Amino acid sequence: MFFAKPCLAALSLLALAACTSTITALPGTPEFAAAQVSRGYDCGLKVDRQGVLVRVAREDRQRFLSTSASLAVKSYKAPRRCEAAERLAVQRELALLTRR
Repeated sequence: MFFAKPCLAALSLLALAACTSTITALPGTPEFAAAQVSRGYDCGLKVDRQGVLVRVAREDRQRFLSTSASLAVKSYKAPRRCEAAERLAVQRELALLTRR
């Protein structure tokens, strides 16, 4: 019993570290938009890449394109699948990116 709380705290910190290590870009950045487009392709969704690109600020479009190209290469080399819940979340995020 004495070790239960420290062990739970350590596991919580480990889980938090694992979650935060997957975050690569902040929402609202061209890198985030490119990552969402890439996730959409990974999940087998129909992606309006041009619609997302049009809504990226003109001065940030090159950042979007270079990040998108980098992610496409990584995805091609190691494609991943999505569970239904992730597919829905990505679909919602892409819809938001094309409505701005």
